[in-house]
Amino acid sequence: MGSMVWGFITDFFTYETTKSVVVKSWSVGIINRIVQLLIITYFVGWVFIYEKAYQVTDTGIESSVMTKVKGFGYLNNRSMDVADYVSPSQGTSVFCIMTKLIITQNQTQGRCAENGKKFACDNDEDCHKHYGSILSNGVITGVCLRESNETGQCEIEGWCPAEDDKVHVDPMPDVNNFTIFIKNSVRFPLFNVTRGNFPSTMTSEEIKSCTYHSELNSSCPIFRVGDVLNYTGHKIADLSTKGGEIGINIQWKCNLDRSIEYCVPQYSFTRLDAPFSKNNVSKGYNFRFAKYYVAEDGTEFRTLHKAYAIRFDVMVTGKAGKFNTIPTLINLVAAFTSIGLGTVLCDYILLNFLKGADQYKAKKFEEVSDAQIAASAAQSPGSQLSLKTGIKSSYDSGALSLSNSDQPL
Repeated sequence: MGSMVWGFITDFFTYETTKSVVVKSWSVGIINRIVQLLIITYFVGWVFIYEKAYQVTDTGIESSVMTKVKGFGYLNNRSMDVADYVSPSQGTSVFCIMTKLIITQNQTQGRCAENGKKFACDNDEDCHKHYGSILSNGVITGVCLRESNETGQCEIEGWCPAEDDKVHVDPMPDVNNFTIFIKNSVRFPLFNVTRGNFPSTMTSEEIKSCTYHSELNSSCPIFRVGDVLNYTGHKIADLSTKGGEIGINIQWKCNLDRSIEYCVPQYSFTRLDAPFSKNNVSKGYNFRFAKYYVAEDGTEFRTLHKAYAIRFDVMVTGKAGKFNTIPTLINLVAAFTSIGLGTVLCDYILLNFLKGADQYKAKKFEEVSDAQIAASAAQSPGSQLSLKTGIKSSYDSGALSLSNSDQPL
């Protein structure tokens, strides 16, 4: 037991140092240079040129978005302008363009029959099972309203008459030609750089007459709805009936080592509700709103609107980079360190797979104890370790040069 403990202690208090061995092998040399070339190519091509790892980056952008829709259309035999079909009206980054409206007029508070086959009844007991239902247009009273021998409908208490959203309404066909003006400004606080999504030299006449095109006019901030839908691979017919959600992504990717004029946005468009577009339930996008009035006798009534709409979500992302010494040095050190992987791979091949692996191990690894150092010093005072004939040692690097007589035959 004592010898094991002593052996552990002596093994723990040991020191390992590198020993250079020059191996004249075409196969190992080629592998070594190929690995080094791949590593250098990766760091130069991907890390430094593509990823620009020599830069410090800022992704915490400060952004502001203002929108404005223009266009006229016809819906339900009425001429519609922006105040009629855009919600909300504040011009925020999220807004809706209504494509279809189901209108229930002159609703007042009271009791009336519910609509739909789900609430059909023959007696009051048929309505009791609907107590507390959130799918009705009002509070279920438990009374079955019937006329003669016909099937009745459960009674509700709320706004009457109840809404019937199963009626057929043609969508507004003019949505394609509506335009969306997007005004976006971003600031990269790390570099104190502020940019806008169209040139400051653009005049009001140029803005009024231009339309965005990804290749011909990418700096124009006015987007035609039909073009936006085409960029997503959909047409107005796909969204006007049930509605949908479209994302407009403004991406700022700026290299501040170049002129600031090259810091311009790139636009991309996608249908955000695509996973649900083929569902049988919760398909599209719709919402309700009401307009309230008071009659001369003080009775309150309202007009209820169920709107199917295309919802637009303007999203802004950004990243700016600029040269900085610290990330450059860190990645250079990582590159030079990674080049050593070629040596690790070649050592593994030499020690395990090539002919003469035992001789290589004997040259690469050598144990030196205090007793050997003392014996060598006694034989040749002032020298390093005693070396075999034909082996020369370097005082500065400790590398060994092996003569031909030392190589195995």
